[in-house]
Amino acid sequence: MDNEKRKELIGLMKTRLTRPMRYYLDLCTRCGLCYDTCHVFYGIPKKEYSPVGRAEVVRRIFKKYLRPSGKLFPFWGDSKEIDDHSMDELLDAAFSCTACRRCMVHCPFAIDTPFLLGIAKSLLIGNESAPDELSILADGAVEKGKSIDEFKDGFREVIKDLEKEVAVKLGGVPPEGLIPMDKAGADILFVGLSGAHSIVHPAVILNSAGANWTLSWFEAVNFGAFLGDPRKMDFIANRIINEAKALGVKEVVIVECGTAYRIPKYLMGPQPFKVSSIVEVIHRFLSEGKIKLNEKTITDPVTYHDPCQLGRNGGVYEEPREILSALAADFRDMTPNRKYNWCCGGGGGLVALDNEEFRIKSGKAKYDQIVATGAKIVVSACENCIFQLDTIKAGYSMDVEMKSLTELVAENLA
Repeated sequence: MDNEKRKELIGLMKTRLTRPMRYYLDLCTRCGLCYDTCHVFYGIPKKEYSPVGRAEVVRRIFKKYLRPSGKLFPFWGDSKEIDDHSMDELLDAAFSCTACRRCMVHCPFAIDTPFLLGIAKSLLIGNESAPDELSILADGAVEKGKSIDEFKDGFREVIKDLEKEVAVKLGGVPPEGLIPMDKAGADILFVGLSGAHSIVHPAVILNSAGANWTLSWFEAVNFGAFLGDPRKMDFIANRIINEAKALGVKEVVIVECGTAYRIPKYLMGPQPFKVSSIVEVIHRFLSEGKIKLNEKTITDPVTYHDPCQLGRNGGVYEEPREILSALAADFRDMTPNRKYNWCCGGGGGLVALDNEEFRIKSGKAKYDQIVATGAKIVVSACENCIFQLDTIKAGYSMDVEMKSLTELVAENLA
């Protein structure tokens, strides 16, 4: 690495040194309490896969260039130069972390390691060594936002086919208008994913409830956030925010995707509409009597996996449990659960990378949790989690079924 590139990366690092970031860089005492809180360290017990081990890669570079001691006495302490080797270490640190923040919950100083690893991701982007998969997906979402009119005709044709599926699930009603689009003044703008199931099952529920809704042109997932690029993250989120404002909707409802829910809910500032997860909306429909379930229809033991972004980082805990308790005759909670729940190992964009063996090993904590419940059906409310849970199932030859909460509700409407 040449000096010009090194200077560029140091300058980039300086732009990320907010007061909270300096707090997290300075305060860690290396007590080691975070080791046993990390699902990756649980499955792969190496220091570099502990929260403090990941953070140390960033701290050493910070000491080298932005602390007087590192500049004057570079051989004292653990300062580290920015070079090709350290960039490899940053890559491994940043993209072995799912940003689940379980370590933060247990840290006596509440150090936000994923926030700190934002520096690592910025340096990787500046060095053009961030994962290609995430870069390509983020760029694709940005380009779609810039040229959405070119996609509309093709998407409408796809939606016509999906309306037929919804019509069948609703008992053979006429399919026209079951998935409305560009509906000004709708109460709800629903934002799905690229998979048909992410639109069909919510559409069944929304139509059954008689909701005044419309479908977004955009997919909910935010690859800019996974990549660690704040500009792309904001652009991808603002596509949906601007659409909601233009249509004048009262509520934006996000499909089962924890990160896509958390960003507009907590990170984009006040909006003229409410932001909800589809899980919260299903619970509300049930509470208001707009939909009803075939109660206790599922006889096999059922457990629930709390998605980290929806649960620990989003606060949605009780709604899915109340829904499942109505559906299942034998609901069994995992231990630990809610904000202490183990991450499945698929968040932070990791399921988009070529790392299946790593994710199987780092999913060992979740595997042990599921086995301990004796459940035959594992339910979650996040697309990434379902994908990763299926990877764990295959990796450990588990005799269980993985189901999405929305799918389960759509299949069991009274």
